[in-house]
Amino acid sequence: MDLPELRSWLRLQLTPGVGHISARTLLAAFGLPDEIFAQSLASLAAVVHERQARALLQWPPALDAVAERTWQWLQADLAHRRVLPLGDAAYPRALLDIEDPPVLLYAMGYGPVWERGWPDASRCVAVVGSRNPTAQGGDNALAFAQSLAQEGITVVSGMALGVDAAAHRGALAGADPEGGVPTIAVVGTGLDRVYPSQHHTLAQQIAQRGVILSEYALGTAPLAAHFPRRNRLISGLSQGTLVVEAALKSGSLITAEQALEQGRDVFAIPGSIHSTQSRGCHALIKQGAHLVESVQDILSVMDIATAAHHGTHNDGSAQTLWDGDPALRDALGYEPSSLEALQARTGRSTAQLQADLMTLELQGALARLPGGLFQRSTKGNHF
Repeated sequence: MDLPELRSWLRLQLTPGVGHISARTLLAAFGLPDEIFAQSLASLAAVVHERQARALLQWPPALDAVAERTWQWLQADLAHRRVLPLGDAAYPRALLDIEDPPVLLYAMGYGPVWERGWPDASRCVAVVGSRNPTAQGGDNALAFAQSLAQEGITVVSGMALGVDAAAHRGALAGADPEGGVPTIAVVGTGLDRVYPSQHHTLAQQIAQRGVILSEYALGTAPLAAHFPRRNRLISGLSQGTLVVEAALKSGSLITAEQALEQGRDVFAIPGSIHSTQSRGCHALIKQGAHLVESVQDILSVMDIATAAHHGTHNDGSAQTLWDGDPALRDALGYEPSSLEALQARTGRSTAQLQADLMTLELQGALARLPGGLFQRSTKGNHF
């Protein structure tokens, strides 16, 4: 794409009042953006609302600056950056099946994806959940994503705090360095920004081995309305959506709802009946989502054969660490427990119990929660 063509696509994207649906209607009626802007007011008004037609004949005030910024961004790394208009051969085919595909996509990342093409949706799973997960929830997100990546499945998420970040990290940890795209991050800002700011390193890691994707022009700030909207792309790229943890009012439930509307599978991990972070997953299960206890549950529904190494375990896993103290493991169960409750269950002295808990915490088998609570960790396990 040369600069004039890029400017025409950006003009269509930036025209006030013209959304994706109207833009697709115009493209179907007249062809490429240049041909749309060559039409008369009457011709345009015959296809879209007159207010939109008048806006199309105006030059968006920010267009020149955005076009220049986007052109310079592309030229800085042609091997890894793309602007993909609707209909481009490199546009993700899975998004053509959703109700509202973006007119323009911005992509940054793994070079070979531009040669091999996007991962097929049948081998992509979205992993989403709370921005403030429990220790168990964060560990589950990482472990499930790692196991999915080991099976050659691409993990799609939103690079938010909490479950999203754990999912991306798990996918990167589990992927074959010589394999395909381990993870795709769909973000709610322009690709020249990283949000949240503490994810700069994670963003670099994803861009080096996976793909970061956005429908928003460069320079777009992280506005609250962008994140629920981008969720349709997370589910749209994936055959299945796994909700790890979610409260009843959660953006993850929006993603699950959109997945259902798109004809995709929805999976949910059950949790404690006392945890607010499990209530969204329980609600989904009541509504028919697949209850998930292992990655095999996901692969079976999606009819994906497991890799030869499925089911292997890391010798340094939390489960192995617990083998040395099964009594304390059983006393903890899987729900957060206080020191007093553990004393009553084990009969150990305060000093002995604190020492045992500290040892397991340092080994990564135990998580210390706010309020003086402790919870078993699944870190290092493969589901």
